[in-house]
Amino acid sequence: MASPTLKYAYFPGCVAQGACRELYQSTAALTQALGIELIELKKAACCGSGTYKEDSQLLEDTVNARNIALAEELNLPLLTHCSTCQGVIGHVDERLKDSQQSNPAYIEQVNGLLKKEGCSPYQGNTEVKHLLWALVADYGLEELQNRVSRKLAGLKCAAFYGCYLLRAQTHIPYDDPLQPESMENVFRAVGATPVYYRGRTQCCGWPLSSYATTQSFKMAGLHIQEALDAGADCMVTPCPLCHLNLDSRQPEVEKTIGHKLGLPVLHLPQLISLALGISPKQLGLDRHIVSTHPVLEKLGF
Repeated sequence: MASPTLKYAYFPGCVAQGACRELYQSTAALTQALGIELIELKKAACCGSGTYKEDSQLLEDTVNARNIALAEELNLPLLTHCSTCQGVIGHVDERLKDSQQSNPAYIEQVNGLLKKEGCSPYQGNTEVKHLLWALVADYGLEELQNRVSRKLAGLKCAAFYGCYLLRAQTHIPYDDPLQPESMENVFRAVGATPVYYRGRTQCCGWPLSSYATTQSFKMAGLHIQEALDAGADCMVTPCPLCHLNLDSRQPEVEKTIGHKLGLPVLHLPQLISLALGISPKQLGLDRHIVSTHPVLEKLGF
């Protein structure tokens, strides 16, 4: 049974407030419909998406210790809807919690830098949690199913987990990092049919896109084609960076691989919100590069 007082310190990340604004919209629509309260961390900084540590591990740890400390000030878990943010911030949190026992001098160094900038210290007393985990573990699939007003019957959905959500942290208590089922279980809860294919837990290619564009697009094209071959009507991802490579760049991917794909790619909260009866316009489904009209037509919108 879901708690009517689920509350989180909300870390929306950069991409959802820019290139994937529809993710920001649909997360707000979904959580409001489910009665989940989000307190947005307006002072939070970009997690770095794994790039800070290329210059300095201390930089990545300090920036994200501050992000976590903002949630700790509210005595709330930090919630993100971005797999990359989950992977980076969650891994920092894991490393710093371990350092509290194994290397307390390092924690003192991090907190010393935070104090110098007038920031609250990292305490290690909260959790970093992706929206998917919050829905599965906190809200509950049974309760989610009870809230469905428009079953997504007949819609075949291919999950694209990507890599950060499943394997950036040492311990993920909510799913199997190699054979996950949480997204497929969400699909079933809202009446959709899960489609399985080989690439659903692999990298989308985004991290390569700035220096190995052809290889990046070939990776994305392979995953999309495998999902199509498995009969998918759409792909669903919990990561806006994956969405950029799979949806926004799909026309470029098609040119690279030499044939048409045309597979709609939805953000996870968009899919769930459709099952709650929220309008496609409110969810920003008109903002996608690959048209979502085939999905909406199949659902009778």
